Amino acid sequence: MGHVHQPEPTHAAEDIAQRFATAWNSADADALASLFTEDADFVNVVGLWWSSRDRIRSAHEYGFRRIFGDSEMTLTRTTVRRLGEQIAVVHAAWNLTGQTPLGESDTAARSGVISFVVHQQNGEWLAVAAQNTDRVPGAETLIAGEHGMQPAAYQPLGAHNVRGAK
Repeated sequence: MGHVHQPEPTHAAEDIAQRFATAWNSADADALASLFTEDADFVNVVGLWWSSRDRIRSAHEYGFRRIFGDSEMTLTRTTVRRLGEQIAVVHAAWNLTGQTPLGESDTAARSGVISFVVHQQNGEWLAVAAQNTDRVPGAETLIAGEHGMQPAAYQPLGAHNVRGAK
């Protein structure tokens, strides 16, 4: 088990997304994991579900070592919905560049949305759950077929402001 970095406490719910991006950009799995409760859940962009701070740390540490060590995450929009004095939902839209390619092809920039459920404990906001989702340009869903999952759109462009929603 790795040692979990103890950064300054997160004093505002809205800080959690920026602190996640800062830890990501430093490839610091300990700092990233320290944003979560011991029993937190994290669902990554392909649906892998990690259930503990240590598992969140080790999965990100491996990713930083293999393909994300030189990547940069920038946040383009963050919203907070308070559900009470000590609980909130935070959504952040992100862009990612610099992912190390696997195989022969170069990687393009990615974008997505990460959602956090945060709880205030002893004056510090920690995530109890997070889900990270890639945006697939022009897609509103995935269709399962014999050749895997394929992005698909089912509404006219611009309907309900779904694609690239703000």
